[in-house]
Amino acid sequence: MDCLILGKVWPEPSSTAAGRRTLDVIIALAARGWTLHFASAAQPSEHALDLDALGVTTHTVAVNDSAFDEWIAALAPEVVIFDRFMTEEQFGWRVAQQCPAALRVLDTSDLHSLRVAREQALKTGAALNLNNETALREIASIYRSDLTLMISEFEMDLLHREYSVPDRLLAYWPFSVSLPDGHPSYIERADFIMIGSLMHPPNLDAARWCQKAIWPLIRSELPEAELHVYGSYGDRFAAELNARKADGFHFKGRAEDALLTMANYRVNLAPLRYGAGLKGKVFDGFLTGTPTVMTPTASEGIFIDFGWATASAAAFAHEAVKLYRDIAGWEARQQSEQKVCRERFDAQLWRKRLPEVLEDAHESRHTHRESNFVGQMLRHHHHRSTEFMSRWIEAKNRA
Repeated sequence: MDCLILGKVWPEPSSTAAGRRTLDVIIALAARGWTLHFASAAQPSEHALDLDALGVTTHTVAVNDSAFDEWIAALAPEVVIFDRFMTEEQFGWRVAQQCPAALRVLDTSDLHSLRVAREQALKTGAALNLNNETALREIASIYRSDLTLMISEFEMDLLHREYSVPDRLLAYWPFSVSLPDGHPSYIERADFIMIGSLMHPPNLDAARWCQKAIWPLIRSELPEAELHVYGSYGDRFAAELNARKADGFHFKGRAEDALLTMANYRVNLAPLRYGAGLKGKVFDGFLTGTPTVMTPTASEGIFIDFGWATASAAAFAHEAVKLYRDIAGWEARQQSEQKVCRERFDAQLWRKRLPEVLEDAHESRHTHRESNFVGQMLRHHHHRSTEFMSRWIEAKNRA
């Protein structure tokens, strides 16, 4: 099949979990022999994935530009995957007009409206508001699409429960992982690590919370230990995050190879207070055999009823110290986490499943569209409002 992925940004799997997600999609579809194209209106970065080396044809497109219409009509993809709902908002109506036979697939990466709701609740102390403005846009995008790929079972349940999204519009497809055979031992490692792009607000909040509330408690029990924080796009926060170097809290900047870096550390910390989706830092722990101390947000969608997650700073620090000191407990946790990864996220299972899911959806797309009245209604109104706004912006730019 011919497939076009419309990216919000050019993927950076070495920097973000969203970039890793895009790479997973590309690997799975390429293994099936699909012809792949990737297009984005964003500016490429120096750390962007080399898509050409993967056999993916790349294109640069522009928003609010009718030249896109002629281009995609000539390309005529059978499947179009929108990377996050903002991309579907910008280009979905154009794809529907120019390529009506194409299967339109939304990949949420994570549920943005859930992350926004949690951030608002954390900052204001108010109750969780799932009916926020982002939700109105994101859920509408899900209904307009033929199929939405969901990375988290928790988020699928939320869509069913809160927004009455039917099963036929959703497909569960998580991270897919192939674990290496061996890892450095407990005795070969030292210190703690945190990792995550600081362009992503939940990671910056986690680093600040850890510096202020968690690390002092750990350091009081382990006065020789250090915490090394790694994060791309964090230079402007370097002075703030290095303010407690004397207490062993160090910001190291970007890790050029996250897995080689993490394999040197004894314990991985994931003190996320809000967020959504699956957390790439926890999967880095799987891949390097580095046990992770995590909050409920960090463990969500990955672990089921394991009781390892802790919400308070004191409980988090206690768990981190206990794991760091106890070689038997450390080895048991490592084995348990590896078992979860193999059972729930094995690449041999998930990578072959994605093209099968999309091929089945492509075959039944007409029937599903007819039964999706809400989607038809939203496309009817959205096409007009978004199209007219886009054409107005295009005319204004030309003038």
